Order: sequence, then C-alpha cells, then structure tokens
Amino acid sequence: MKTTPFTATHIELGAKMADFAGFNMPISYSGINDEHLTVRKAAGVFDVSHMGEFILKGDGALDLIQRITTNDASKLSKGKIQYSCFTNEQGGIIDDLLVYCLEDNKSYMLVVNAGNIDKDLSWIKKHNSGNCEIIDISSKTGLLAVQGPEATKLLQPLTDMDLLNMKYYTFAKGEFAGVENVLISATGYTGAGGVEIYFEDKDDSAKKIWNAIFEAGKSYGIKPVGLGARDTLRLEMGFCLYGNDIDDTTSPLEAGLGWITKFTKEFTSSDLLKQQKEIGIKRKLIGFEMIDKGIARHGYEITDEAGKTIGHVTSGTQSPSLSKAIGLGYVRVDNSSVGNNIFIKVRNSSLKAVVVKIPFV
Repeated sequence: MKTTPFTATHIELGAKMADFAGFNMPISYSGINDEHLTVRKAAGVFDVSHMGEFILKGDGALDLIQRITTNDASKLSKGKIQYSCFTNEQGGIIDDLLVYCLEDNKSYMLVVNAGNIDKDLSWIKKHNSGNCEIIDISSKTGLLAVQGPEATKLLQPLTDMDLLNMKYYTFAKGEFAGVENVLISATGYTGAGGVEIYFEDKDDSAKKIWNAIFEAGKSYGIKPVGLGARDTLRLEMGFCLYGNDIDDTTSPLEAGLGWITKFTKEFTSSDLLKQQKEIGIKRKLIGFEMIDKGIARHGYEITDEAGKTIGHVTSGTQSPSLSKAIGLGYVRVDNSSVGNNIFIKVRNSSLKAVVVKIPFV
C-alpha cells in the first residue's frame, strides 16, 4: 500500500487504518460519530494527501481543459477554482475534479480522485495536442483539509494570507506555519466551512504543518478525522462520491450535475449530452430518508410500492447530525419527486423511505 506524509502519524495516534484507493489511510480515531460532530461544531483535520494533482501549463492548457471537461474553464481567473468532470465518449463520468487557475489562460492545477490518478492522467495525455505541458505532482504533494466552523479562525495566526475572508472556491499562495509556497483553498467537502492546505512534501514540511495546526487548535477542541466521517459529512450535504454515486456509466445530467455541464463549448460527448438534455433523462440521483428502521447500503435495490424495481442505492448511512438513516440513489424520473415513497430491499425485507430535498442538513 502507498503511504502519505502523515501515515506514520496516524498509526502513532492509534487510528483505525485501511486500504483506500491503494493508500494506507485512517478510517477513524475516536469514532465516526464523534469525529463527524467535531467537524460540524468545531474543527477537524483530514489527511487527503492521497488525492491526485496535475499541473497543466502552456499556450494550449486552457484549450485542452476546455475540450476534456464539462464546465467552462474560460470563466476562471487567477485565484479562482471550478468544480468540473471528465466525460467519456458515452457521456459517463470518468472522474469529477477541481480546476485551479494559477495563471490566466496559461497555468492550471487539476485535483482528481486518488483511485483515478493513472486513468485521468492517461485521458488528459491522450487529448493533448502537444502544446500543453502536463506534470503529475501527486506523489510529492501533501494535502490536509481543516474543516469546521472554527477552522479559519484557528488557522489565521499561522499565516499572512487572509483566511477569514477567503471566498468559496478561491485560493491564495504564501507562507503557512513557517513553510513557503503553500496553497490554501476554500472548496470543502463537508459543508462545515474550512480550507484545504496543499504543500510540497520535502524536508520537515508535513511535520511542521501538522504540529502547528494542532497546537493552534488545542483550545478549539480540534481533532484528527478519518475517511469514515468524511463520508458521512459529504453524504449529509448530498455531495457525490466517485465510484459510489457517479462513475463511467452515469452522466452528469443524471447525477444532478447539469450546472457544471456547459453547452456553450464543445467537449467530449457534448453532443450526446445535449441530446440527452433535450430528450430528457430516464433516471436521476435522488436523496432519501428512511421511514422504517434500517440503513440502505450501496447496491441495494429500490422498488415502488408494488415491488417493481425502479433503481438502486448508491450511498447510505446513519446521519450523526440528524440521528436518522439517509441515502442517495438512482431511480426512474417518474419516481423521483420529493415526497414520493420508495422502498429499499434489505435482505428479505422491503423498508419504506421517502424522497427528500438535498442537502439533508
């Protein structure tokens, strides 16, 4: 298994470790519920150094990004970030990603999912006409996400960058905790506020940053948080997880990502997706709350009242914030209205649930 700059620290702290996308990652420390509520109420630190980062630069950088992503990157200026996705020739999602504009029309950083690094890099290179330099910096980049309502307040004394007033989907570069050339952004995957801290993994930068954050956050009750709570936090917000809620077979329109699918330009499968939009999708991703007791899990069948299969569950958990079971899943469009009753097949039982608006919290 691959490691991150913080793997040894997680093990020393007694984290429950597991293989995630080929990396030895912390799943939980004090327990998923405790970590989840810590992020909602104060601040928690996630090691997300397993994510992939590519630098695309040169005269052809913007053109390449425009041709392979669904969103319109020409709208980006230096310091701005955009959520987007790569689509394949069938209109399925190869990956969802973030596009950081480092220099207008010239230099960008793409942040992709850990399990898709090799696949994404091959896809980008395949479509490069040659006038864009592509650099994979994944293995030498450390990344911590400090999330929660107290996150920016506790981090501000560690930098001159204005974290307290950093707008959503923007970033800044500067010195942080005595480490130079650190990029700090505000994108978030928890809905609780906070920032992401990107740095080059060299010398003692990882140790310096980790120790400084926990020293600064001591009075705020800061805690390390594993991927278990990261999953429950993102699910409460209705954010998609690649491999669960979106994949090579789901289109962005089906996944509720029409807002990042811009037909003002041409990209891979744009004609197909435009046609899908005009004709109308047959299934869509919905949020649901369980009425009967039980937790819906990935892959469980969704039926209507008559027992006819209408879709499947993609994500499900017991929400620590709401103290009720919630989930996401694809169902036929005519069964997707808010308030519509659906049924989840759990072993030999058929448990009642109701379609609700996303986000859940």
